[in-house]
Formats: sequence, structure tokens, C-alpha cells
Amino acid sequence: MNALDKKITTQFAGMVVRKDLVKMVKGNAIVPSYVLEYLLGQYCATSEEDSIASGIETVREILREHYVHRNEANLVKSKIRERGRLKVIDKITVKLNDKRDAYEATFSNLKIGGVLIDADTVKNNQKLLVGGVWCLADLEYQPPGDPNIVPWILEKLKPIQISHFDYDLYLEIRQQFSTEEWMDLLMQSMGLNPAAFDWRKKMIQLTRLIPFCERNYNLIEMGPKGTGKSHIYSEFSPHGILISGGEVTVPKLFVNNHTKEIGLVGYWDVVAFDEFTGKKRRDQALVDILKNYMANKSFSRGIDTIGAEASIAFVGNTRRDVPYMLKHTDLFDPVPEHYHDSTYLDRLHYYVPGWEVEIIRDEMFSDGYGFVLDYLAEILHHMRVHDYTHKYTDNFELLGGLSTRDETSINKTFSGMMKVLFPNGDAPAEEMKKILDYAIEGRKRVKDQLLRIDTTFDPVEFGYKDKNTGEICHIKTKEEQEFPEHYFRTAKAATGAVDKRKAPPSSSEKASLEDRSDYFVGEKGDLKLIKRGIIVKPDEKHLTFKEDQKGVSFESLFGPYLKGASRIIVQDAFIRAFYQTRNFMEFIETALDYKHEGGISVHLITSKDTDRESSNQLDYLEEIQANTKTAGVVFTWELQPASVIHARYVVVDTGWKISLDRGLDIFQRYEMNDAFTLTNRRQDQRPVKAFEVTYIQLKDDELFAYWVENVSENEKGSNVVMELIRGLENKTLEFKSTLQWDVHQKKLNKDLRHEVMKTIAAFLNTHGGILLIGVDDDGEILGLNNDLSVSGKTLDRYSQLLSTLIADHLGAGFSRLVDFRFEEVEANTVCVVEVEQAPKAVFLEWKNDKEFHIRAGNTTKLLDTQEAHEHIEMHWGK
Repeated sequence: MNALDKKITTQFAGMVVRKDLVKMVKGNAIVPSYVLEYLLGQYCATSEEDSIASGIETVREILREHYVHRNEANLVKSKIRERGRLKVIDKITVKLNDKRDAYEATFSNLKIGGVLIDADTVKNNQKLLVGGVWCLADLEYQPPGDPNIVPWILEKLKPIQISHFDYDLYLEIRQQFSTEEWMDLLMQSMGLNPAAFDWRKKMIQLTRLIPFCERNYNLIEMGPKGTGKSHIYSEFSPHGILISGGEVTVPKLFVNNHTKEIGLVGYWDVVAFDEFTGKKRRDQALVDILKNYMANKSFSRGIDTIGAEASIAFVGNTRRDVPYMLKHTDLFDPVPEHYHDSTYLDRLHYYVPGWEVEIIRDEMFSDGYGFVLDYLAEILHHMRVHDYTHKYTDNFELLGGLSTRDETSINKTFSGMMKVLFPNGDAPAEEMKKILDYAIEGRKRVKDQLLRIDTTFDPVEFGYKDKNTGEICHIKTKEEQEFPEHYFRTAKAATGAVDKRKAPPSSSEKASLEDRSDYFVGEKGDLKLIKRGIIVKPDEKHLTFKEDQKGVSFESLFGPYLKGASRIIVQDAFIRAFYQTRNFMEFIETALDYKHEGGISVHLITSKDTDRESSNQLDYLEEIQANTKTAGVVFTWELQPASVIHARYVVVDTGWKISLDRGLDIFQRYEMNDAFTLTNRRQDQRPVKAFEVTYIQLKDDELFAYWVENVSENEKGSNVVMELIRGLENKTLEFKSTLQWDVHQKKLNKDLRHEVMKTIAAFLNTHGGILLIGVDDDGEILGLNNDLSVSGKTLDRYSQLLSTLIADHLGAGFSRLVDFRFEEVEANTVCVVEVEQAPKAVFLEWKNDKEFHIRAGNTTKLLDTQEAHEHIEMHWGK
């Protein structure tokens, strides 16, 4: 359990559940996640593994006994008949039978209807009348004398949702979490692994929660299939309902004028339209009443006007990519034709750029702890009564010129995101600024597309004034920054009018744009390119790159500065994980394109990976060293404590120092295992994280100081043992301070021999390895002087002792697999023990016990009898 999960389970004890448990219990049950988490919350809301295992079995038993599978409906009905009564889990809908003046329930999976239900139950659970509710129901069977009477009797009904929560406690505990921790907790609550998402992508996911906590919020999301657009509306909350776009009618959504029954918007917090794309049956009456509801929060029933609070979400799949839509149509291109109407689209508060969301993969699901869904759903439902729309106004003021709908849209998005991230309504100004930027961008995306559709819309500046600094902040959409050559096409431009949203730059502005792409609209409305974003000559400068920007590569960043290089130093404390080491390898590839004819040496200064129990850092570095050697690269590295590596930079013997605030870790997460994606093959197709880079020309004495301090020492002292010591303990490398000298008690301690024998046995039973005696866990070279003082004072006596220990405790037959020698390293003697993999199991005999050890990552593990048997069978096939 990581630090965040420990904090979550401590602070929100009983209100959270491990998110991978849903998959474990769901099986083939077609039931929303919030229903399963309701049950898991009853029995598995703990971090104790034994309790979780027991709880899972309890939930599985409940599902086996009480969940109604459609194909087992007759079996369940038979059970009820034989037992007389049974508790079932099913989706129940209710209708009023006006001929009998009675409410009748229908069980969806059980396939029975006409079951009488009392009026008070219906009155307290009115969603039973519209769309249905998942319930725990006690159902009885009483054979009637009259065949016209339904034999099923509903004894008791309980909707699956929590009955009580402490909202004040929720607000209080929120204060114990940082913003980043809270975002990660919410992501895990949604079942997503926060490590797979950057800040912007987390915000996009969390935007899907706003309709649940903000009244009358209108949202649209368009993107590729498989990105989880509709999942949140069908699985997350008992207060939301997902309906197919083709199944929507005025009576179903608003009111049935014949029966006078109110539709979905009268009872649900969120009504989401799925598959809101392509050709749909035209229903102009629905379009008109929906348009009116989205603007006025009400609809008509005869001569009456009825208010409602349901938020509306539209989700659909894009058929074309963003550049195509911007060039040929607009970003509302997937919307059904009769909804492609500016007066309707102007009612949308936010356009979620679903094309930025990656297709969901297994590693993007969370196995960490998050809120039980119905708990979080009730919190968000409760927050609908709050209004945070003007919380930012003490610090920021929206620019004039925005329409009332623009301001309302921005304010409602800001309010909703504040409720999600800062439920008490209080946040630092810098956090409010980020939320306001994000809120404005989504509304600007709507308005900019309306400019393409309708000539009556005039362009406006989206942004705000910082009241504390007086600074004017202009907001751009990500598409505007990435595809400016297509973005500014408008309906007015098509008729010959001029779009002056972006005026031609002044001469000073042109100079500032020298090293990046920029576009502007000319006097005739035509698009002009100032310069493509390629650095053409090395020069001292400072560049800033925004989140999600594309077109950046190591070649454009470093290429001209590496030309003719023969020596390079890279200092970056975070060359640890696979993706970070891959970035470094791509840097070396770039250096090869520009290296000096005589070859190139690259020296890396980084830190030891202490974040992962089983780290492959050393393996990765060794692979780079081996594979680049044939290309003329001499690659070396040293591991320093992370606390002493502050700056991240590249120093080149051509006289340049390149400082990067993020080091080489500038690219956002992408699919590395798919050889057929452009993000895998080309750096310039990957979105970047926000970062800055500074190019500094060094004087000769400054440059020389780097070589003396770093490279020269490495070149002088390079030998196999020293390289091992510079590395990390891993599955095939272990350090031991001593064989039998107790460094704490300053005396002989024969029990310490056991530690050395365990390591050798573990190497024999796994894949072999190297043991260095005379080196502590941190790589400090202690030598063997103290060991020798109690082992005969000579290396020969030391060798005899080690040989005897191996033969006596591991078996003389395995001695041939263990070789050892002594090396002088920095004026100290180190014993190098090289161990081969054994052809059969090796047991360590110690004090009348037989022990079986293996290597597990960078540690030695003692296995019990069952585990040893399984390892032997798997490892040797015996």
C-alpha cells in the first residue's frame, strides 16, 4: 500500500474500498458499479487483507443467492415459490395502473410485473416511476385462488444507496489532503490510476463529475470510441441515467401530456444522451423543448410551466480527427444535423475535448483505494444546493464583451469544479486561477465553433484581469495553439468579412517568435505563417513550452548544440523508471546524429531508484551501455543521493550548458508497447508536459571544471567492481558489509555468517548473481580489514573459511558453482563472490533447520514449505 492509500484508509476509514475488487466480484452480473460497491462498502471497507478476502466471499455469496440473472429468472422464481420468500437484487420500475388505482412494480431481470407496491414507498422513491432503481427487495409468493391475481407480493424494498453520511466530516478531512492528493483520490474513486494521467487529463476526467454536483449544467463531450465517455453516467451514481440518443422522446424526457406524468428531467440529477452523433430521427418538438429547458431550466405541461434541475450531458464518437474538422467543418461535426443549430449549441456550458482522452487500457485502471461510489455520489448530490459561481471574483474579473451565456457557462463550470476539488468553497488564488483558465477554455471552444456556424456571432476576447497584479490573461484553446492554420476559419470569413481575433504582430513581436511556430490573420482575412518551430542556430535563449504542446523533439531542442560533440554530461536525478530511461536512450540517439567523427562519451549523473521495491534501473543502464558501445558511444554513469542533485542539465564540450527544469522527462505518457503508433515512433507527435529550457554559453574555465569534477575521475577509475558498486542492489547483485565482524558491537559475531550463506543460497536457487563482501547497502566501500582480523588475518585463511561454510551449510556438491576472488578498490580489499544458478534445489542447513531462500527483486526471501515446493516445480520442473 502506497503513502496515499495509507492516508486515504486512515482518514476515510469505512468510506473507501479497494477499486480492483469490483472486477473480482462482478463476474457476469450486468449491474452498475455503484451497486457492487454498495455491497463492497458493507463488507470490504477496510485495508485488512483477511477482512477483504472474507468480505469478497460474502459479496459473491450475496450475488449468487440474490442477484437475478436474466437467464436464471425461472430458477429464482422457483426458489421464491418453494421457500415462500427471498431477497432479490434487481432493477425495479413502477407504473400507475389507473384502472385499478394502484401502483404496480416490474422486476427487470426477474421478468415479472403487476406486483403491487404501496403508495408511500413510491412517494419516497419517485425515481421508480422514471427509469427504475436498483433495489434490494423482499419478494413473497402466495398462490392465489383467482388466476387474475398476481401471486407475487413485495414485502419490503430498499434502494441501493447509503442512507446517511456526514458532510461536515467530509469537508473537514478534505483539508488533510493536498490538491494533488485529492485529485488522485477522486481519480481512484472513479476507478482510474492517477499515475496514467497528467494534470490536464485528470481535469478532463473530473469534468464528467460536474453535472452530478451542479444544477442545470449542460455539457458535451465528443471523442474516439473506448475513452469511457458514457461509463461515468451509467455506472457512477444512482442519481444519473444514461439513455440512447435514438430513444429520446418528449414524453420520456419531459412530460406525457396524455398521462400528465413528468419525465426524466423531473427526477434525475443527470440525464446523459449516449451515441449523440450521426443520423437520428428528426423530432423538432424535442429539439425545441430541449433548447428551451437548457436555457430556462423549465418546460411546459399544457398551460403550466414546470421547473427542473437535471443537468444534461451529451456524449458521442468523433468520426474524423481534429485537424480535419477544423479545416473542413467544425468541432460540432459529429452532432446530429437537427441539433447542429447555433441557438441550441449556444446553450452548452462546456465542450469537453474527448479526443485528448486516451483509449482506456488495463494499466489505466486503479487497484488503489477510493470512495465507495454511492458515498461520493451522495456527497455530490448534496452539493447541488451550493453555489460557488463567484468565489473567484475577489481575485479575478472576466473581460468585458462576453455575453451573458458566456459568463454563466464559465461561472457554472468554475463552481462545479470548485465543488469537486475544494468542496468547502475556499482555495488559494493560484488554484482558482487554474480552474478559471480551464473553465474559460471549455466555453471558448463552444463559442469559437459557433463563429464558424453562424455569421450573427461576433468574436470576443476570452480572459480575465488579475485584480492583484493588474495583468490581463487571454485564454486559448489547445486546438487553437496546435492547429492555428485551420482554427480561425469563420462563417464571416467565408462571406468576405475580416476576422480580427488575432492582429498581425509588430516587428518586436515577430522577433520574439523567432524560435517557434506562430500564425496570424492578415488584413484580407488570409492566414500567414511567420516561421516554423525549428532552432536553426545555437544561441543563448530561454524557451517556455505549454502543457500538451506538440511538435517538440530532442532534435529541435538539442541538435544544433550537440553538433561536433565528443563529450556530454547529463545530470538528471530521475533516470530511474523505464520511460525515463527510454527518454535518455532517445537523447543518446540524437547525440549520435551530431557526434564528433571520433566517437562520443556520455556520462550520466542520476540517483538510485528507492521508490520501487524491485527496480530495474541498473539493468536498463547496463543495456544502454552494451548496445551503444558498438556505435562508438562510451556510456558511464554514477549514482548520487537524490538530495544532492538539484539542477537538471546537459553540458556539451562544444561549450554549451542546457538547463531543463524537468530534465529529459518532458513527454506525457504514451503507449510504448504499440509499434504502430506515431507517438511511439516520433517525438514530435507526443504532447509535452509544461517545461522551460535555458541555453547558456560556458567560458572555457567553466567548461573545464565540469570535466575535472565528473568525467575525468570516472575515466581514471573505471573497472568492473567499481561499476558494480556504482550500481544498485538488484536480483543478481547484493552488498554485504562483512562476513562475521559486527560493525555495531565491534567484535566477532558468527551469526552474521548466516546472512552471507542466505544470499549465496538465494542466488543458487534463482538465476545466480554476484555478492560483494566489504561494501555496505549504500555502496560505501568498507573493505575486509575487520573481517580479516578475526579470520586468520590472511586472505588465504579467509578463503578457507568461506569455502568451509559453503560446503558445510550448502553442500560440497555446490561448491563448484561458487567462485570468489579479492579485488583492490580505492585502497580497500573487497571479496567478489560469483554464483551460478544451481541445476536443482539448494537448501541451507543452519542450526538443525533446513531453509529454502530465493531472490525476490533486490532482497533475499525465505519460503515456507508450500512456497518452496511451488518454486521448485516452476523453476526446475520437478
